[in-house]
Amino acid sequence: MELEKKHLIKIANMRMPFGKYQGRVLIDIPEEYLLWMQKKGFPSGELGMLLALCLEIRINGVESVVDPLRNYPTVH
Repeated sequence: MELEKKHLIKIANMRMPFGKYQGRVLIDIPEEYLLWMQKKGFPSGELGMLLALCLEIRINGVESVVDPLRNYPTVH
């Protein structure tokens, strides 16, 4: 996976479309839930890739890198 700024912008602004944390911004989903989802298997496609990225960011404790990107214009 090649990390791009657009991925960071998306995890700082995109909302979870389903599940226990539906409506919550992806980077704000608790690490425990992301770990559970990893064991179950992340969804396919872009959402799964973004959730896996959120988990990596949380594991490494660098969530603050994403904070300045909140409310950033969405990149398509």
